[in-house]
Amino acid sequence: MQIGDYKLTVIDSGYFKLDGGAMFGIIPRPLWEKTNQPDNLNRIKLITRNLLLQGNGRNILLDTGMGDKWDEKSRSIYDIDQNNISIQNGLLKGGLKPEDITDIILTHLHFDHTGGSTKIENGKLIPTYPSAKYYVQKQNLDWAMNPTEKDRGSYIKDNFIPLIEAGVLELLYGDTKFDKNIDLKVVNGHTFGQQLIKISDSINTILYCGDLIPTASHIPLPYIMGYDLQPIVTLSEKKNLLQKAADEKWMLYFEHDPDIIMATVSKTDKGFKVEKKYNEL
Repeated sequence: MQIGDYKLTVIDSGYFKLDGGAMFGIIPRPLWEKTNQPDNLNRIKLITRNLLLQGNGRNILLDTGMGDKWDEKSRSIYDIDQNNISIQNGLLKGGLKPEDITDIILTHLHFDHTGGSTKIENGKLIPTYPSAKYYVQKQNLDWAMNPTEKDRGSYIKDNFIPLIEAGVLELLYGDTKFDKNIDLKVVNGHTFGQQLIKISDSINTILYCGDLIPTASHIPLPYIMGYDLQPIVTLSEKKNLLQKAADEKWMLYFEHDPDIIMATVSKTDKGFKVEKKYNEL
């Protein structure tokens, strides 16, 4: 798919599982399990789905997935499956190597969004993409450095401190126009300083939804994760975003839905619903 100056390519980087109750907050299991069948530990299957933008002499990667710096205990807890898919394999299919990536836009610094930003080489943590600048909101970095007991487990400093030490982490301050086709919009319900990524031209708009709307099942307004720090703020942000998406026919790109890559939405008397699903760009 082409939007403006950029060719867009889906890059899957691994499967994992999280507790279904935590993923859907106050929504009872008999409702959410209709679309997200849990395993015997109440976990639902998720994916880390990244996006590659190529154009203007740039290879831009949106988020970096979970990475591979996991011990066996953590792999078991999250049921991490990277046997057949990885960012590196996805890049290779497009004829790219990690050193070809020029820019990485991070929605936020949770482990499933920036775990692949660093790697261990000769016993040392270094940036995975040696030629790239990494972009994140300063507000989110500040929070990641001093999270609360509630979200401390989501911010693993080995995933981003090496970026600071290498001088490749660029800090952004609020809503930003990255270039003529890419806009960054800050939302604060899930965590502080998450940035959503809108790729648009005069014809098409794709919104990379991050954790504001992690799966197509999270389109209904009350379907809000228990992980969110400010669920009432999430609710307001979803209302505003979904209204624009419905009015302007945006395609919403889901970072964690294992089956649905994108969808358009429509407004109903009861709120919002998925209008059309896309399983490819």
